[in-house]
This record gives sequence, structure tokens and C-alpha cells, in this order.
Amino acid sequence: MKFLIVNGPNLNLLGKRDPEHYGTFTLADVEEKLKMTASEFDVEVEFFQSNHEGAIIDTIQEASQTFNGIVINPGALTHYSYAIRDAVENCPIPVMEVHISDIHSREDFRRISVIAPACFGQIAGRGIMSYVDGLKALVEKENKNG
Repeated sequence: MKFLIVNGPNLNLLGKRDPEHYGTFTLADVEEKLKMTASEFDVEVEFFQSNHEGAIIDTIQEASQTFNGIVINPGALTHYSYAIRDAVENCPIPVMEVHISDIHSREDFRRISVIAPACFGQIAGRGIMSYVDGLKALVEKENKNG
């Protein structure tokens, strides 16, 4: 099994950006943690990060040819990108939305995810573990589907 980890705008700045909400770990730390988790489950992971909505959409559209599922942190696009929502909705593989911070207890505009209804699930507020839990949920789903 192979899973794609997609990170949206500004997540390349993890470790430098607002540590109160996003911690002090870097995107490289996230990737390393997910590589370790993937090896525990004997699955593969690949990573993609972009600050450009269209690149994220293209990646989601192409993913079903190679991957069993997607873990996505759309960053700020979570709250208004109906284009990403449409890409997820039309994606034939499961997509798990994750967030480092608890978007449901932040500013009003951050509490809404237009993408979540198209996803297999959402995990928020667990820091780097949101990614780990998202990957685990997709692996479990795929194992059940055989």
C-alpha cells in the first residue's frame, strides 16, 4: 500500500511560523515521523507540499493512479477552496483531512472546513500526531477493504 501526504500553503514554514498554534517541529519532522509510522505498518508514503491551489488539485486528481489514499492538510485553503473540495469529492481513493491545531477552537473563519464533507474523516488539534492518526486510519480502512 502507498499513501500520499499533501500539505498546503505555508506548511513549508512549520518550525518558524506561529509556534503557539503549530509547534516547533518542521515539515521535515512531520515527514520523518510519517516514514517511521509507515514502516511500522509496512506501507509506503510520499510527500507533496505546495503554496499553489492548482498544483494541489492536480496532485489529488493524479493520485488515484498510484496511491491507496491521501492524508491532506490543506492549510488555509481548508476554509474556502471549493476547488480542492471538488477534487477530493471526485477522487476515487479515500482522503483524510488533518490539522495540526484545533481549527474548531480558533478564529471563527478557521472553524469551517469546506473540504471535510468530501473526506473520509478529519483529525485536528493533535499536532504532529494528527498526521500519524490520519495515516493509521487510512491504513486500517484499506486493510478492512482487503
